[in-house]
Amino acid sequence: MAGRSISDPASGSAFRLTVVLCLAEVLGMAGTMTFPALLPAFFAQWGIGNVEAGWINGVFHGGYVAAVPVLVTLTDRVDPRRIYLFSTAISAIALLGFALFADGLWSASLYRAIGGVGLAGTYMPGLRILSDNTGGPRQGRYLSFYTACYALGSSTSVLLAGLVGGAMDWPAAFTASAAATAVALVLAWWGIPRTGPERVVSPQALLDFRPVLRNRAAMGYILAYSAHCYELFGLRAWLVAFLAFAFAYDRGAVSDGGIPAVVTMLGTVILLLGLPASILGNEAATRFGRRRFLIGIMTGSAALACFVGFSAALPFWLAVIIVGLYGITVTADSASLTVGAVTNAAAGQRGATMAVHSFLGFTAAFVGSVAFGGILDLAGGGASLLAWGLAFAAQGAVVALGPVALMVLGDMGAVRQR
Repeated sequence: MAGRSISDPASGSAFRLTVVLCLAEVLGMAGTMTFPALLPAFFAQWGIGNVEAGWINGVFHGGYVAAVPVLVTLTDRVDPRRIYLFSTAISAIALLGFALFADGLWSASLYRAIGGVGLAGTYMPGLRILSDNTGGPRQGRYLSFYTACYALGSSTSVLLAGLVGGAMDWPAAFTASAAATAVALVLAWWGIPRTGPERVVSPQALLDFRPVLRNRAAMGYILAYSAHCYELFGLRAWLVAFLAFAFAYDRGAVSDGGIPAVVTMLGTVILLLGLPASILGNEAATRFGRRRFLIGIMTGSAALACFVGFSAALPFWLAVIIVGLYGITVTADSASLTVGAVTNAAAGQRGATMAVHSFLGFTAAFVGSVAFGGILDLAGGGASLLAWGLAFAAQGAVVALGPVALMVLGDMGAVRQR
């Protein structure tokens, strides 16, 4: 590419691009958590059950999974900026459609699935834009900032939904999210370079992922990321509902479908903890060894998950502390897993590697969201302490598979991989 490189430290462009992409990511994710944040209200107004709620939560990831292999792999061949802008527009349209037309399981599922397609064309393509246009020793830090902002986007989405939904109603909350996503579109159009680096086209067919699957170092991180996503998105989908249950349980009552403001605020804070946890987790992984750190933090998270659901029996303030600690362990590995997969991608296979990374990760996220609701129903329903305890413990059992993948497939020679 002619001219000065985006990654040239003298230009300051790498830092500027990181800021633009992080802001666009947060604004573009304004609608990702709107439905989970208002879940108790949908239980009351639509009369849906836990499995149906889990499906509406999970189908968002289903839409993501269906689109991500094509959209992310295309970044090996075309300028990802075009994919990013188109997909941001899709996200805004899906949110506005939900606000205007959703009235039950199937219509809600349709618009949530379309929203998942929009995220598929922004999250990893945004990471690709950043990885293409940065380099040197600071690249891993820039990438960790971007991936950590997913937590900021999620928490901001919960806060926006709680404030607007509480003051008005759920359609207004979705409309506000659509407006924020439209702002993200304008910001991305202005701030992302129009001409990225030249694409190095792989000789493999567009959807031929066999070279990625043979890359043992990358696949170790990808499979561990899948276990991480099962746990992470299960927590995000059901966090507000669990806090509402714990709040009511502490008072000897049953939740009536209302969402106390304190519950929404606490859910926002817990999700927001993921931002520093993810960034500091990547810094710790760089310092102490990526695989070693990830194995330790994922094992600890698996152990803590076995107690989270049962913490509702404790005083509410103590339950919140335990859930907050769990939120930290759940997200501390997020950026490091993604950076590990990206930096282990073979030449010309970065987009394909990201596609496999996202496809398997968000497939696990879809399964995790739906399975959580299924376990709740099978174990006694959303009013049962045992059901919540078992649902969270099941997440711990899955995330415990992450360290196994890292030990078996990870880069065994990288003691201090950067």
